[in-house]
Formats: sequence, structure tokens, C-alpha cells
Amino acid sequence: MDFTTGGRMDITITPADVGKRVSVRRLNDIGAGPEKFTDTVGVLTSWTEGVLHITRRTGETVHIAQTALVAGKVVPAAPARRRGPAASARELDLVAARAWPPVESEPLGEWLLRAAVRDAPKDARPGGGQERAGFTRRANSVLAVGDPGLPLDRALARITEWYAARGLPPLVQLSTGAADTQEALAAELAARGWLCEVSAEVRIAPLAPLADLPADTSRVRLTRDLDDAWLARYQRAAAPGDTVRRVLRCGPSVWFAAVPGPEAGIPLAIGRCAVDGRWAGFTAVEVDPGSRRQGLARAVMAALARQALDEGASAAYLQVETDNGGARALYDGMGFTTHHSYHHWRAPRAGQMPDRTTP
Repeated sequence: MDFTTGGRMDITITPADVGKRVSVRRLNDIGAGPEKFTDTVGVLTSWTEGVLHITRRTGETVHIAQTALVAGKVVPAAPARRRGPAASARELDLVAARAWPPVESEPLGEWLLRAAVRDAPKDARPGGGQERAGFTRRANSVLAVGDPGLPLDRALARITEWYAARGLPPLVQLSTGAADTQEALAAELAARGWLCEVSAEVRIAPLAPLADLPADTSRVRLTRDLDDAWLARYQRAAAPGDTVRRVLRCGPSVWFAAVPGPEAGIPLAIGRCAVDGRWAGFTAVEVDPGSRRQGLARAVMAALARQALDEGASAAYLQVETDNGGARALYDGMGFTTHHSYHHWRAPRAGQMPDRTTP
């Protein structure tokens, strides 16, 4: 942001700039705080009835009255990254989807409806009074990359119908924060009362430095097999069934890592990697709570990275929820940087009305 406080500040944006990345300064409301101005950077997703809607990198939409603007301009589509391999958000989102495949899928134009339903009691089915459980939101949401091939309201109706038939809540996964992400769609969903439930960061790094991490990899065991001991350490699957196993085993060139404990049984640490062309995707890195801060996560990552290098990969990615401070700090130390964010949006429940108020 390079607005000056002493010089002239111009408003050079118009409603014709909807869809572009903008930087604006607005006058604060009286009593809002000691600062006179507030700055906002994001994608201008709409400008109607004297109100600008700007979606930030985080996916949050800010509503700004036109009368409060004191400066505004179009800025480059996305800030340049200092580190990490070059990639588009679309490429990364599609690669990550292949690495975490659903059990069932169906195209909706370029979008992909995905489901991986866990085994559930008979009353947890359509009409049974409760929703069935899906194994992870990633495998039970619409991957909204590209064009659905239908007007949005018709596409959302089809999505709601498809997930209702499976006893699942309608979820849409979309990204924000890069040149080719879906800020406009996020604003459209918010206007229709959809709720952003979970946000995560897509992080990237060069692969070779991961393989060279100072870590003792001699204890790490790599295998193509997914056994019960590995699953016993995996926190997201307290009672893993066929659905969990199918999601974890499928994908391009999947490897499982484990650090055995002092006795036969549950490993001290685990990890999973899917190699897909130049990309190595890391998931399910977990360490026994009593064995943390011993370098086990680094050892697992390094061992998997070396295997991925042997298969021709050169870049790494992973996904970490924004509220997982411990994992984010760990990956910071490994050289991962945030490329963009993604979010899961849930359809409003019956009778729920969208909040159209302007803060």
C-alpha cells in the first residue's frame, strides 16, 4: 500500500473494474478507533447500490460504502513470491485433488462433485434425521475449478441435490489469494447465505532442500502398504474402514512412512506422500504427543522427499489449516511458503436466510 497521508489521494477505480485486484482506502466511522483511515486490498467482486464488495486473500469479504472512499486503484493481480516453485493455483488445486481422491465423483462442467462416505448407521441416511459422515471435507466437497457449465443457481441446486442423495452436507471448495482463484465465487456464495467453515493454506517449497533436512532418516520405514499400525497413529480415522483406506491408498505413486516405536505396535511418527509429475504432496504427518520435538516429523518429511526425488519430482506442496499454529511453525522452518488459501463453504440449512448487512 503506497497511499500517502500528505499528498493527494485519487479514486481511479469504477464499477468497470469488478473482477480486478484493487487497493482502497476508506474513512473510518466516527468512534471506530483512533485511526482515521482503513486500507483494504483484494478482488473487487461487486459494486452495486453504492457498496463495494472486496474479497481479501483470506476469503473474507469486506463491504465498503462508496461514500466512505478516499482513494482507490487497480493493483497487480497477485504479489510476486520470493521463494518456491512457479505454479498457478489451478495447477496446485488439481494436483492436490488427485492426491486425495474421493470414492465417488461426478463432473459438473469443469467442476467435480466428490464423495467418500464412511460407513454409517441406518438412520444416518437421507430421511433418517441426521447427516452421514464423510471422510475429510477434501473428499466430500465440490472442487470448484473452472466453469460449472450452468448458471450458478442451477449449479448450486444440482450440488445440493447430489449431496442430499448421499446424506451429506453440500460443500464447495474454492481458493483465494492468487491470480487465478475464485474470489468472485466466494462473494456469490456469501450473498446466497453459504458459510465459510474451514480455511487452509496451500504451501509450496523446493523439494531438494527437504531431502537435505538435518534429520536421522535411518529409523524411517517407507512402504506402499497401508497397515493397521500406521492407521492406529492416524488421528483422522479413529475407526478406519474401507472408505478411509481407499482414499489414502489411491492417488499417483503413494508412499507411506513410519518411525517404529520401541516395541512392535503403533509408530511414533507417520507421513504420506503422493508423487505426481514434478509435484510431491505431503499429507498425514503426525507424531506421538510424547515424542514431539525430537525431529521425527523432519525425518519423515526428509525420507519421503528423497523417495520423491528418485521418482523425478522437484517441488513440494502441502495443505495446513490456518488455525494449526504448531504445524504452520514446523513447515515455516522447513522452507514452505504460502501460495494461496482454500476454503470450504457449506450450504445454508433450510430456513436460513443470508446476511446481507453492510458493516
